Amino acid sequence: MMFFDPSEKIREIQQLLVSDTKKIGFLFGAGTSLSQKNELSPNIPAIEKLTEIILEQLDASYSDIILDIKKDIIDNGESFNIETLLSNIEGKIAIIGNGTLNNLNKDGFITLQNAIKTSLREIVSVHKSIDEKSYINMAQYDFGAWIKNAFRKTAIEIFTTNYDYLIEIGLEQNYVPYYDGFSGSYKPFFNSDSVNDLKFALQQTKLWKIHGSLGLHQDKTTNRITRNTSSQEDLLIYPSTLKYANSKKQPYASFMDRLNNFLRQDDSVLFVCGYSFNDEHINERIISALQTDTTAHVYVLYYDKTSDGKYVFIDSCKLAMLAKQCKKLSILSSRSAIIGAKYGSWKLKRKPDAEDLANMRLYFSEDPHKDDEWSGDGEFLLIDFAKFAQFLLNMLPVEISEE
Repeated sequence: MMFFDPSEKIREIQQLLVSDTKKIGFLFGAGTSLSQKNELSPNIPAIEKLTEIILEQLDASYSDIILDIKKDIIDNGESFNIETLLSNIEGKIAIIGNGTLNNLNKDGFITLQNAIKTSLREIVSVHKSIDEKSYINMAQYDFGAWIKNAFRKTAIEIFTTNYDYLIEIGLEQNYVPYYDGFSGSYKPFFNSDSVNDLKFALQQTKLWKIHGSLGLHQDKTTNRITRNTSSQEDLLIYPSTLKYANSKKQPYASFMDRLNNFLRQDDSVLFVCGYSFNDEHINERIISALQTDTTAHVYVLYYDKTSDGKYVFIDSCKLAMLAKQCKKLSILSSRSAIIGAKYGSWKLKRKPDAEDLANMRLYFSEDPHKDDEWSGDGEFLLIDFAKFAQFLLNMLPVEISEE
């Protein structure tokens, strides 16, 4: 059995983050909006709870229809959640024609689809409950504080699949200027040329929302993509089988190209957190870029701990098989990792002293043991975005991180 020392891996990550020669990027998925710094942190539920809330908000007249669809999905060997629900409804809309299914016609399914999407937008609009006193409880605020004070020659690039404004709030509350591909002030418009130009606004943090964002619209008169107040017409890639096709449209296509081009640069490093690798259109861009002749590397902080305390990242899982074929892709999960295309468990090489423990508590939790039975086994903590943000913040000088 192979083992990896978490302390050695952390030193490597710290050196990358402070290096002026490295181009640092982050890819954040839904898990970062779920993560909480403390019990007061605003967050967005995981897909199971999200599905439950949305179904509770639907009109009671849809109950029997949802039950029929749920049965179809489960009978097909799939898990029932908001993604499979929307996919099933989209499939019915595509084939129904002038007929009926589940006692609904095409217009009825479109109305149901819109009701689900409206409910989803309301849930992710968690910014409405954040005031000037509560933003301090956000892990995204800690992340913004690190960016503000981590002086670098090249700007940080942030890619996210999340629609919400949590990252924006974290940056803005720390007075971090950032560019998101839109220009103007009255009705900011999408500037695709700027996204394609890796040298555009070199010193400014970048934020690329690759599945769209609340407030993005397509002007029906000019066909321009603009940013305005959130409404039912928001440009979002909803979780369904249409994700791949929609990702080829603007502005998503330019953001996906940016991710690919970022990783095609020498000395680029991408840290992935809160992303489950379930979106093939994103995975393809990452892997294709890593297959080029560059020194780029991707570190995946993979949250694999289930609600019942089990760990799902194992040697034979899909993501593990992917990483075994690409040495530029490192997967760091709760109890194990794939580094250099080899699978192994976390284990400290030596028993930490008091000074070691103070630093180690930020990234590794040793399993309980008696003094004479030390094993070095434990759990890697940075898979949780809140812990990762705190780790980044701790890298700053004490007088800055305690402000």
